[in-house]
Formats: sequence, structure tokens, C-alpha cells
Amino acid sequence: MKTYSFCNDYSEGAHPRLLQALAAASNEQNTGYGLDKHSARAAQLIRARLGGVDADVHLLVGGTQTNLVSIAAFLRPHQAAIAAHSGHIATHETGAIEATGHKVLTAHAGDGKLTPALIDEVLRAHGDDEHMVQPKLVYVSDSSEVGTIYTKAELQALSASCKQRGLLLFLDGARLGSALMAQGNDLALADIAALVDAFYIGGTKNGALFGEALVVCNPALKTDLRYLIKQRGAMLAKGAVLGAQFAALFEDALPGDALFFELARHANAQAARLRDALHAMGIGFLADSPTNQLFPIFPREALERIEARYDFHRWTELADGRIGVRLVTSWATRPEAVDGFIADARAALSAPAIPA
Repeated sequence: MKTYSFCNDYSEGAHPRLLQALAAASNEQNTGYGLDKHSARAAQLIRARLGGVDADVHLLVGGTQTNLVSIAAFLRPHQAAIAAHSGHIATHETGAIEATGHKVLTAHAGDGKLTPALIDEVLRAHGDDEHMVQPKLVYVSDSSEVGTIYTKAELQALSASCKQRGLLLFLDGARLGSALMAQGNDLALADIAALVDAFYIGGTKNGALFGEALVVCNPALKTDLRYLIKQRGAMLAKGAVLGAQFAALFEDALPGDALFFELARHANAQAARLRDALHAMGIGFLADSPTNQLFPIFPREALERIEARYDFHRWTELADGRIGVRLVTSWATRPEAVDGFIADARAALSAPAIPA
């Protein structure tokens, strides 16, 4: 029996306040398919944070579903998406985008983030040639697959580049809460809404039982989207289950900010404790992540000792035999679990080597 799992940020069910909201909504009769009062309230609360951007808000069940529905809806049949080589749609969605008939074109981004220069590389490789797919949508994640975040200047540069080149900019926000609460972040929801054509706010990985809030900012992308959501099997009949959760996440908490941000702040704080302690032990990292995903590099023997007590994912093996892993903290990660991992990692690193 392992002591604790740092595999992901959705191992636990849901924050108690969301369960209370779900219990209350379950005692009501609600209109179906996202037309209930809770979904309307959630959309109102989210729009209030967008700085006046007139956006449509659609509540969907999961991240892959939201990516698939959005990209398939926004692109014409001959068009393709551009993503970082590590982007979720290119690596962990079982070809979901390709299954809709849209190719995913990738650029190698060492830190997980696309830049205008990387986008231009993809555009040059395809040119203005009807014999190849037409790149039309740029897909980015904040935070990225390696835990890095976009600065406001970086997102502004991407936005300007996309507009100049006639490209759509879509932001995957499965871990947007963690990105917004990360040290060094200077983006707010209003900034994102002003700079992208569409994005989503992840609930599944930030305290919800499940759910993502798709925010469509570009008026040209709003038409018939509910038809397309329904056609893809993504319109939940009991939409109030999503609405009640997002309303609870974005209602202002007293004292402090909305619960959505409080939960992300907690996940980041526990990750920061792990990161600082491992740094102090001389452990390096695959990526400089200020969010709730960490990628430390352990000597093999020490790692095997730690693996005896904790669950997490091996990420990559380096040429020198050391192994990079992924540790993920969540809204529910207990400080004592972090304390235990730090103590056990320190013991594993200081233990004598096993004779060959």
C-alpha cells in the first residue's frame, strides 16, 4: 500500500462546497441541457470577470471533449490546428482531433510554449498550397504540459501574430487556475478573454467533480455552437450538475477570492514546498514550473526507494541514467503528505548505494 499519490490533480472527488451545491441542486427540478438557473448563474459569474468582453459560456464535461468540440466547430474541413509537440491534443487525446478530420501540426517547444517564430515555421512548411492542410488554429495550454506559464507579453505577441496571419487562437485551460495563481503570473481572466478567440476554464483538475467552462469570445465562432455541442454528444442532459459546481467555484468567498482561485493557490503552495525542498537537496528539474506540476530528476536508486512509498509518473530517462518524474499536487493535497514525501526523498537520497 502506497503512502500517497502525486499522480494527478483529479484523484479526489470534489471540494465539500461543490458537493453541498450539488446536493442542493439535486433536490430541485431543473431545466435540462444547460438552460437551468445554475448554469446561467455560473455563466454570469464568469462573464463578470472578463473585463467587459461579450462572451458565450458553455459548460462541458471534460477537457478532451472540450478540445474536440471546440476545434471541430471552429475549423473548416480542410483546416488544421498548430500545437506544441507536447501539447495535450497532440499527445494525450488518442487522436481525438484527427478523428474529427483535422490534422494537428506540431512545433518543438522545449518549454512547452508556442511562440510566433515557431508558428511561422509551421506556416512556411505548408505554404499557400491547396495540396496540403491549411493551418488555421493555434492551440496553447496555460499551464503547459510541463507546468510552464505564459506571460501577458507572450500571449499578446501570440495574439498579434495570429491576427496578422488570419489564425484563430484557442487556449486550453485545464489547469488555468494553477497558471493564474502561479508566482510570476501577470495574466488575469480579462486579459485572456481580450487576447484569444476562445478558451476554457478547467474545473476537473481544480476541485470540481468534473466540468470545463468553454468561453467563446470571437462573435464569429458563436453561431450554432449549441447545435455542434449536441451533435458531438457533449450536451449534458442534467446540465445543472455542471452549473451548480461552477457557480460554487466562482461565487465570491468571504474572506478572500472565489473558491476557484483559493483551490488553485493551495495546489501551487504545496507544489512550491516540494520544489523548494528538492532544490535544497540538490535535485534538478526538467522544466522550470511555478505551477502544481513538478518534474524533478532523481538518481535511479533513490527513485526506486521513493517509488516504494509513493505513486507518481515516470516522465523520461536521461542519457546518464537519471529519471525525470512528474509530481502533481491538488486542491486536496495535505501538507503532511508533502512533509512525508520530503522526508522520504531526503532519506532515499542519503541512503548508501546498493552494491553491484
